[in-house]
Amino acid sequence: MLSPMSPIKSLARIALPLALAIGLSACATPFKADVSRFAVPLPAPQGQTFAVVPEDPKLAGGLEFAAYANSVAAEMTELGYVRAASPENADLLVRFDYRVDGGRERVRTDFNGAGFGNAWGPWGGWGGRGFGAWGFGFNDPFFGGPDVRSYTIYTSGIDLKIDRAADGQRLFEGKAEAVSRSNRLPRLVPNLVDAMFTGFPGNSGETLRITIRDDGENTVRATD
Repeated sequence: MLSPMSPIKSLARIALPLALAIGLSACATPFKADVSRFAVPLPAPQGQTFAVVPEDPKLAGGLEFAAYANSVAAEMTELGYVRAASPENADLLVRFDYRVDGGRERVRTDFNGAGFGNAWGPWGGWGGRGFGAWGFGFNDPFFGGPDVRSYTIYTSGIDLKIDRAADGQRLFEGKAEAVSRSNRLPRLVPNLVDAMFTGFPGNSGETLRITIRDDGENTVRATD
């Protein structure tokens, strides 16, 4: 005859898959950027041409800059502007720059495994310590104590400025920044460009937190 399963083993069988699911969902965290924009009324698109040029002249002619400039150009084209054959023939000059810093360390305390403790806590179960770092509040001796982990986070950003070519008047300035665990510009810059052009040109002087979603339904909220 099989012995009945102990309550802690039953809870473990339920909690471990949930912990794995939570961990996997954390890996798919949406990209978030803080976007600040300043603008005078931009001319309504009526066939005006534009060219994307580097703010830093050293980037001119580079293949990496060209790839990111294409992302900016695609957004401008979608707004109704026309890409010029060269900056000399453009009505608008779109000055673009990008960056990522060297990173900084962040320390985090986690529980081993699913982080089991000795009680359900605030969810109306057994009372006690409540939920821990992975969403559970158990502290069973089989799983050990908390781990202290460090990892590197990076701040990336882009700057976008639009000038009228005829007289050099500045029409738009925007900045988008994000903090992430990646320093890979080929991934970061297109997301930052997407954030910059979400709700473009926006309200002058406003800073927004923009979340880039895989389904294309970006979300926008005011920063704290």
